[in-house]
Amino acid sequence: MSMPSLPSEATRRAALRWLTELRGAGVPRLRTLFANHPAYADLTSAQYAEGLAWLRRTGMITAMGRPVVEVNGSELRDVGAASAVPSVQWSRATDEARRAIGAAGEKELLRLLRKSGVPQVRHVAAESDAYGYDIAAGCSAERVHLEVKSTTDPTRLVVHLTRHEYEVMATDADWHLVAVLVGRDGNAVNVATVGRAWLHSAVPADRDKAGRWESARLEVPAYAITPGLATETRRLVPDGLLPRKPVWAFGSSTSLTV
Repeated sequence: MSMPSLPSEATRRAALRWLTELRGAGVPRLRTLFANHPAYADLTSAQYAEGLAWLRRTGMITAMGRPVVEVNGSELRDVGAASAVPSVQWSRATDEARRAIGAAGEKELLRLLRKSGVPQVRHVAAESDAYGYDIAAGCSAERVHLEVKSTTDPTRLVVHLTRHEYEVMATDADWHLVAVLVGRDGNAVNVATVGRAWLHSAVPADRDKAGRWESARLEVPAYAITPGLATETRRLVPDGLLPRKPVWAFGSSTSLTV
C-alpha cells in the first residue's frame, strides 16, 4: 500500500494552521480568513487547499471538518517562520503540555502492549529516568526496551533524543525508539518505529573534548520510519491491533534495522 507523499514545508504549515483554527471555525469560514487576512498572506490559496487535502487524505480531520489531533504550542512555534527549525522558547504551559503528551503516548503504548498479550510489561520511566528508555517488555529470552517519543504533529516526525538515551541505545541491542501520534482524547492515532541505524547517523558529533552535546532535536525522514512496532525478528504487536494513519509519509515497503 502506498502512502501519501511527504508534505512540503508550505503544505505542512498550512495543515498545522488548519488543525489549529478548525477547533473554533468551519472550513468555509477559514478559507475566507486565509484568503483575506494579512496574517496568513505568506501562503497561497493553493497551498492552503493542499494542506487541507493532505489532512483529509491522512484522516487527520473528520468528515465534519473536526481535527483528530490537538496540536500543541511547541509544535506551532515555527508555523509562520521561514526557517524549519524553531527558535528556543520555554514557558511553563508549553512544558506542561509537552509532558502531558509524552505521558499520554507512554500510557497508550502500555495499553497496546498489554492488550496484545506481550508478557511482563513494565513502565520503568515511572520508577527512574536512569534506564534510558520508558518501557521494558517481554521475557528474559526475548525482550525489548522501548523509548517512547510522543507528538501531536502529523505532518512530520521530530524527536528529542538525550545523550543518555543515545548512549543506552549504542550499547543495548534491545533498545528501540517508538513514535506515537497522540490524538485529541489522548488516544494513539499512529505508532511507528524509528531506525537505529539512522539515529546513529543523525546525532551530532562532539568536535572537542571541552564540549559535548546533551540533547538533540532530530527531524526523522520518511525512509527511517517503519509502521508499527518492528524489531529485527518480528512485529511486537500485530498490525491489526495498532492504529496506522498514513502520517509522516513513511513507506510500507521500508525495511530497516531498528
